[in-house]
Amino acid sequence: MSVVTSYRLRLQRKRWRLRALRKRRELFCQHDQTHRIRPDDFLLFSTIRNERVRLPYFLEYYRKLGVEHFFFVDNNSTDGSRKYLMDQPDVSLWVSTRSYKRARFGVDWLNWLMRRYAHGHWTLTVDPDEFFVYPFCDTRPLRALTDWLDASSIRSFGAMLLDMYPKGSIDERPYSEGDDPFQIASWFDPGNYIISQNQKFGSLWIQGGPRMRAFFADEPARAPALNKIPLVKWDRKYTYVSSTHSLLPRGLNLVYDEWGGEKASGVLLHAKFLDVFVQKSAEELDRRQHYAASHEYRAYQANLREKSNLWCP
Repeated sequence: MSVVTSYRLRLQRKRWRLRALRKRRELFCQHDQTHRIRPDDFLLFSTIRNERVRLPYFLEYYRKLGVEHFFFVDNNSTDGSRKYLMDQPDVSLWVSTRSYKRARFGVDWLNWLMRRYAHGHWTLTVDPDEFFVYPFCDTRPLRALTDWLDASSIRSFGAMLLDMYPKGSIDERPYSEGDDPFQIASWFDPGNYIISQNQKFGSLWIQGGPRMRAFFADEPARAPALNKIPLVKWDRKYTYVSSTHSLLPRGLNLVYDEWGGEKASGVLLHAKFLDVFVQKSAEELDRRQHYAASHEYRAYQANLREKSNLWCP
């Protein structure tokens, strides 16, 4: 990387950190339990809107993995999500009624909270339909993974987003509060993925799976990105750039091996395609608060009736 590029990335990191500092004014703290956080606690950060039905299983799943405190930003939910989270002793809740899009799709809000509260902590940043798995996660807690990462002087850990779906129409079997979503959406595409390297940030760029196959077959380059870096030993100098796809400093994005070997990584099981997705996609299309004029949700709405069964031989 050239000296000029390195300098520009440092300037960009400063700009995103200053932007997060300004955007903190859009957040109102409604439930503050941060005094309970201990110096070595594992923290999780998430932005939500109308995810009440998903929250009980989401919290249960990550508590079992070893998360000790949750930070949520609620972007004006109307389904009772806020009240439910305020009843949880290990949750701190902020609320914003401002534009999700103008907060860089929630990244500015989370960057500020992580700068304020996460310094020195291992952090997970995930959406409420994303479930982190890693080697031996069925027998070992997150602490075992982060202890190994600390011992290896590794500061970030990558995970591919893996879209899960049911066999049959996605609205055929209703999802109920507290259910394991993968008892319904238990299938995934084993292939059909393309991968390249983002030259600017050094991160991987992965696309494919059922969303490319069913909704972006005519424009595969516009399919959603599946590369994520959700697990980071946070420092207040760090910043997420685009969702959890990439970070600055640039070295945090090197979560893969380039010399023919193997490097440990995880997967985010993506429980988007449940019956609640049909209503959710219509709502998000109407709000027009997502990336690239909500082109992803336009594709969903245009094809949902025809392609509501994502399973194929």
